[in-house]
Amino acid sequence: MARDSRSDVRLDSPKGLRVRVLPGRGRQSRDSFGRATEAIARGMGTPYFLIALTLFCLVWIAFNTVAPLSVRFDSAANGYTALTLVLSLQASYAAPLILLAQNRQDDRDRVQVEQDRQRAERNLADTEYLAREVVALRLAMKDMASKDFIRDELRSLLEELDRRDEPGGESPARA
Repeated sequence: MARDSRSDVRLDSPKGLRVRVLPGRGRQSRDSFGRATEAIARGMGTPYFLIALTLFCLVWIAFNTVAPLSVRFDSAANGYTALTLVLSLQASYAAPLILLAQNRQDDRDRVQVEQDRQRAERNLADTEYLAREVVALRLAMKDMASKDFIRDELRSLLEELDRRDEPGGESPARA
């Protein structure tokens, strides 16, 4: 009995919702197709594309107006029907490509918004933590001696020591 060489064929489970037209094409091909559609949509939005399309139309119209009748392929009498069809074909491909590029941009924006929200939450948590730490330090500082207090205490101790050292001052035994 001959076995199927493909190990991924399973008869006990249904096929996925998406049917692959070309086998072996995975996530990378969809991503490269998406990048290609974005590049095309970006290119179609440039002044160079508009100038090139205008020049193409002008050359088409000029050729079909000035060229000998035997080599003309689009008639001005018919309103340049072939040119209209070519431009319609270009527009019919441009619209879905632009929509695909917009969908990819929306996905990127959604991910960016989620990352921004998470970053804002972390910043808020860090700020709250630091605020609690500052409050704890302030409370701890209330219990600590200040610089002025220590200076005053040292001065009074020095004065007391100076009085002891003076002749006729207090002796440590009398105190």
